[in-house]
Amino acid sequence: MNLEYFIAKRLVSAKNYKSSISAPIIKIAIVAIAIGIIMMVVSVAAGVGLQDKIREKISAFNGHIIISNFDDNQSEVSVEPISINQDFYPEFKTVQGINHVQAVASKAGIIRTEKAFEGIIFKGVGKDYKWDNLEEYLVEGRIPDLKDKLNEEIILSEYMAKRLELKIGDRFTTYFMKEDGNGMPNMRVFEVVGLFTSGFQEFDATIVIGDIRHVQRINKWKKDQVGSFEVFVDDFTNIGEKGKEVYNALPPTLDSRTIEDKYLNIFEWLKLFDFNILVIITIMIVVSTINMVVALLVLILERTQMVGMLKAVGATNWSIRKIFLYNATYLIVKGLLWGNAISIGLLLIQKYFGIITLRPESYYVSVAPVSFNIPFILAVNAGTIIICMALLLIPSYIITKISPVKVLRFD
Repeated sequence: MNLEYFIAKRLVSAKNYKSSISAPIIKIAIVAIAIGIIMMVVSVAAGVGLQDKIREKISAFNGHIIISNFDDNQSEVSVEPISINQDFYPEFKTVQGINHVQAVASKAGIIRTEKAFEGIIFKGVGKDYKWDNLEEYLVEGRIPDLKDKLNEEIILSEYMAKRLELKIGDRFTTYFMKEDGNGMPNMRVFEVVGLFTSGFQEFDATIVIGDIRHVQRINKWKKDQVGSFEVFVDDFTNIGEKGKEVYNALPPTLDSRTIEDKYLNIFEWLKLFDFNILVIITIMIVVSTINMVVALLVLILERTQMVGMLKAVGATNWSIRKIFLYNATYLIVKGLLWGNAISIGLLLIQKYFGIITLRPESYYVSVAPVSFNIPFILAVNAGTIIICMALLLIPSYIITKISPVKVLRFD
């Protein structure tokens, strides 16, 4: 039997343990550990959840990597067509980690109704479009049915529908300017079959999604000509590396850029979350450790007679230190159990009930998203235990300074 563990267990289960002088300090230490783990788990889950959600939204409307003509045009509007007959389409076989490639084309236009008008970007998509990325943001209606026959079905944002006073089933007229700017604009009549809400003002205020053949006909392109290609990767964390590989695999007339490059300001803002999370974790671990150090010192000072007696019967300093370290471990684990239970409960409530809301204008989401990263939660718990125990070795050194002769004689 482990003697040190046995003694520590008896100390914890003793009746006078809860009524001792150190009892309130021990409770404070346990609460500090619990609050610390709650803050760490919640901050990580909320920060990572917000990052992932924003990345998903931007990717749903742009893909992860955008392939276009090699020119200075950085707008959403497709100017020069690209042949669809490319080695990387429909499957990007030369680069590993690419799961989908889709062809799109965009055209600027103006929606005109009886009461209002709005400038828009008509995004034309084909049968290869990955609609499952957008279905999550569809709040009403359905996605357009892109059959073999060209139709007028489109989806637009709920924000734009309110501004134009449109609803599902309504038809409206859109005017597209000709490429040379001469003559009457091209007119198209579309029918609203679905409404989406992305939370991004840049998308909601401009994008209308419909059949790519409208753009091809308006621009007088051939059936095998498109505006750009959107590429999706398997792992977003490798988007920088995959972006370089895609660029190197393209012919010299084509260019590519990742959505991190296209929306640099947003992704730089997201990176600040990593620093904030690191600061919170550091502060919580420091606070928890300080409380545990104080609690351990009080425990040792309260049990000086016991320490002296154990030394008198031949116990080594390290053996006695282990008793108090076992005791401290019990307090840390107890705090971690309470902290994990409360934090996971709060995250589950937020995930399924969405109690905490955010301003979409500032955070691009209306409900605070959370992400359950079990390996990270386990790592935070393990790291807290290791750091606290490592630092608790320092105050336990006071045991070596306790003289059994002085303690027992004083008694």
